[in-house]
Amino acid sequence: MEQWTREQWEQNVQQHEQSAFFIYTPMCGTCDVAKRILKVIEKLLPDLPIGMANINYLEELAYDLKIESVPCLLVSNKGQIQEKIYAFQSVPYLYEILKK
Repeated sequence: MEQWTREQWEQNVQQHEQSAFFIYTPMCGTCDVAKRILKVIEKLLPDLPIGMANINYLEELAYDLKIESVPCLLVSNKGQIQEKIYAFQSVPYLYEILKK
């Protein structure tokens, strides 16, 4: 997973049928677990663009999208944000959501 800026996220939303953007903070233990889950998802769904960003550098995005907490996974579908996932639960759970 590579670090994305807000502009890169917005480009991916427009250019791809589906994409995901992982929002985290570096000192968050739950975010570390979520990141490991997403690394497995990346291998299972190699064509799905997944980026990540530290919310501390995207304060305006967090405000605009009303992100309530981290970790947060923004899932876009056909140019629109389809879901905001806060409870990553497990690899199978996220896989089922993202394989659509």
